[in-house]
Amino acid sequence: MSVTPPLPDVLAGPLLRRLTPERLVMWLVASRPLELALMLHPEGQPPRRLTLSDERLKRIAVGEHAWLHLIDVTLATPLPTGILIAYDLKVRDDTGERGIAEWAPHLLHEEASYPSFVLAERHHRLLHGSCRKPHHDGPDGLAHADTWLAERHRRPQEWPAWLLLTGDQVYADDVAGPMLVAIHALVARLGLFDEALSGATVPDSQALYRDAATYYRREALLPDTESNSALRERFFGGVRKPIFTTANAHNHLITFAEVIAMYLLAWSPVPWRLIETAPPPLDDEWQQRFQTEQAIIGRFVEGLPACARLLAHLPTLMIFDDHDVTDDWNLTADWEQVAYGHPFSRRIIGNALLAYLLCQGWGNDPDRLAELTAHSATLMEQAQQNAGWLPAEEQDALLQRLLRFQGWEYRIPGAPPLLVLDTRTRRWRSERHPTRPSGLMDWEALIELQEGMLDAPSAIIVSPAPMFGVKLIEAVQRLFALAGKPLLVDAENWMAHRGAASVMLNIFRHSRTPGNYVILSGDVHYSFAYDIELRHRQSGPRLWQITSSGIKNAFPVTLLDWFDRLNRWLYAPRSPLNWFTKRRRLAIHPRDPDLAKAGERLWNGCGLGLVDFDNEGCPSNIRHLDARGFEVGFPPARDAKSRSVCRRADDRLA
Repeated sequence: MSVTPPLPDVLAGPLLRRLTPERLVMWLVASRPLELALMLHPEGQPPRRLTLSDERLKRIAVGEHAWLHLIDVTLATPLPTGILIAYDLKVRDDTGERGIAEWAPHLLHEEASYPSFVLAERHHRLLHGSCRKPHHDGPDGLAHADTWLAERHRRPQEWPAWLLLTGDQVYADDVAGPMLVAIHALVARLGLFDEALSGATVPDSQALYRDAATYYRREALLPDTESNSALRERFFGGVRKPIFTTANAHNHLITFAEVIAMYLLAWSPVPWRLIETAPPPLDDEWQQRFQTEQAIIGRFVEGLPACARLLAHLPTLMIFDDHDVTDDWNLTADWEQVAYGHPFSRRIIGNALLAYLLCQGWGNDPDRLAELTAHSATLMEQAQQNAGWLPAEEQDALLQRLLRFQGWEYRIPGAPPLLVLDTRTRRWRSERHPTRPSGLMDWEALIELQEGMLDAPSAIIVSPAPMFGVKLIEAVQRLFALAGKPLLVDAENWMAHRGAASVMLNIFRHSRTPGNYVILSGDVHYSFAYDIELRHRQSGPRLWQITSSGIKNAFPVTLLDWFDRLNRWLYAPRSPLNWFTKRRRLAIHPRDPDLAKAGERLWNGCGLGLVDFDNEGCPSNIRHLDARGFEVGFPPARDAKSRSVCRRADDRLA
């Protein structure tokens, strides 16, 4: 009889999260509750050793052999900025201490003894991107960014201040068959907690994993009743969206354990070494699809050491978008009524949001989310006492609290300050037309955004969806929305809701917003940059919309080429169609990618955006680190009146 080898101590991480000279926040997942010591080696200074007491190290079990750890250290003596700070995490056991070089050598750059980070004095450079789908057949932007960073390993002045992941860090609703097999294998290997299910044809998570419909046919788990038809369409329809994406919801993640396993498999190579992913019994059609997806997932796994290494070197901030939870999340008031009115879909959404809290949100703002994480820890402790089963009533109570929570947005002080928006849970719902798209933020949330920017000389706004997008695509979305079919085209953009669009534009026209505002976005699966100015205003504000998407996803090539070309023709500067848009009081100057064919404005390729900022908070250099191994620049538009104030990059940081 074969003996199962012991589990490694650390399964994923460390991920560097919110780092400042006075406070360090890191996240990792281990197979047991660890005793840790943090070693800091600032270049040219004596090393520091910090024992991580219970006040500095929070642990939450999510399974028999899976413990989330949040390291949160406040420093009496601030760390220096602008230099390399090597660090190590010493894991203690009965045999002594082992450092990262022993338990995770893949996290070290070549010839390095430790991983490192740099604390930037100001937000001089940001790396940003969204939409990382493991089974997209393309290169991984995180892996390429690690190569880019390794080339600058000894030049700390060139490191980004932050890596911003602006949505769809995981795809809970669009899962390849081989990935779901790996998820179930990892759930079993780690003993991730089970749960009861209500409103489905299976009573609990174990029955779900064994059910014949668990692969590629999860829509069959809903009882076949007329009341479930709308729910089945929203969650498991697998509708081919003619413009944007193919919604492959047949493998939609359901349980909390499944979503936790997805995070581990998306961020770390270690869990893949612990499991086997043999194909399950499938009919011929799905068997062929499984084999195709398996090859793509294999290439994804090969790049995971580099991805994990990047996350261990750059402080990373995150915010959710729809696929972190489910496609079209809160798109319309009608969608919300159907989804939250059924116990099965409510559990699906709540489980994904709970996993987001523990794997993403916790590291963004530990103080603001302290009560929610404490409530989560209590639930997990109850599961430990209940033979590994989450108590149903207590789980539902926590999930209901998460679904009502308002406070996922956060602010990062600095020069310029970073304002990270929640555009999913505080929506401006259309009460008269519940099937039409909701505004991405409601009136109160927008007013809070305005208050945070008044009299600011500059600000960087992180909006998962672009505030200023491609007019033609927005027009097509509007047509589908007016036809009552917004779900077919992801018909959500800032201009789709009259009230939200009006308030947002008024914010930028306010007399006390004279500064420079850069909007960083993702979501759309292509990249572009706009210079924006207000018509009939002699002084400010100056705005830039910079969009980078996706990290590992892309738009259909031919379709995007046609959209790009038609948009240039139909919405040329003197086109009367411009006066039918909500942006007619703005002058928008698109920047042409320097490697694109003549006239093209949209760049289609996996990768990450890189933006340099001058001392006034203006973008001095906008680039796309294409995962195919080259850089694409977005120089200022030749006809932009604001070009004199948008400084071109010198080579101080490049």
